[in-house]
Amino acid sequence: MLTTRHWDRLGNGGLSFTELGFGAAPIGNLFKAITDDQAHAVLEAAWAGGVRYFDTAPLYGLGLSETRLNRLLRDKPRESYVLSSKVGRILKAVPPDQRDGIGKWIDVPSRQEIYDYGFDATMRSLEFSLERLGVDRIDILYVHDLDIFNHGSAEALQARLDAFMAGGYRALLALRDQGVIRAFGGGINEWQPCQWLLERGDFDLFLLAGRYTLLEQEAQESFLPLCVERGVGIVVGGPYNSGILATGPQPGAHWNYAPAPDWVMQKAARLQAVSAAHGVRLVDAAFQFPLRHPAVVSVIPGGQGLEEMASNLKAAQTKIPQALWDQLRDEGLIRADAP
Repeated sequence: MLTTRHWDRLGNGGLSFTELGFGAAPIGNLFKAITDDQAHAVLEAAWAGGVRYFDTAPLYGLGLSETRLNRLLRDKPRESYVLSSKVGRILKAVPPDQRDGIGKWIDVPSRQEIYDYGFDATMRSLEFSLERLGVDRIDILYVHDLDIFNHGSAEALQARLDAFMAGGYRALLALRDQGVIRAFGGGINEWQPCQWLLERGDFDLFLLAGRYTLLEQEAQESFLPLCVERGVGIVVGGPYNSGILATGPQPGAHWNYAPAPDWVMQKAARLQAVSAAHGVRLVDAAFQFPLRHPAVVSVIPGGQGLEEMASNLKAAQTKIPQALWDQLRDEGLIRADAP
């Protein structure tokens, strides 16, 4: 069985997360189309393996990911799992040649994504997500993609952050106060905006993708210690940095959605060698590493296929010898202050 971690910052009973969660971007046909039945088989394998935390977003497949989760969740008791989705974009139906995400989301509904971090848009986004998911409650809402990567510059990001704090943030506070959602936070691929938000608002959880892994731990500088201090939970997305920590440094390996540069290939090779010396698969060490941090409540690797799902389930149940972590620290491969 999968281990669970209980998070209760607000003293309202909190939420129990399975250490392995399901990141549902890939079932939105991210970079590759799969059929509804293939997506359902992966979701069923996750459920059968004990996974009880599912994370999705309107963006993933422009609604397709939420719709595919609907099929899995519709006959499951609502209190038996934790569900999160995102706000910050409204989807609008358009002719097929005008749709967003061509080349990224394959064979998905013809919709445009419109950034809107305001109060009304946040409320509308929740309504649309509930409808697509076919559930009466979403436990956690994350404000999505408040980062430089998505908005292009520090100035553009600052304008979005300010708009969110003036609008969407108030909506999320109201939804939590009314018990419509249990918790809220940010689903963001950069730790700096997460820290900016945490310093200015009453946030519960952050879904941090790719920023606390065996390859990079800069978030431990200031953001993660602040989370521990405030009882804020962290869900770690992208624990394999888009693949290289799952596949190892093989030709064509990916890091942060692009071919891995030389320094990453070299570091991954060293990480793999140390893991192998302790009889551990690199992918298992990569999955287990973030869970050593006291702020982390769940790790949610992606995965479109049954093979990846089986590998993730195995990684979640692997015991790693302390000597492996000690050696990584001694060789300077992970930060000295990484738990």
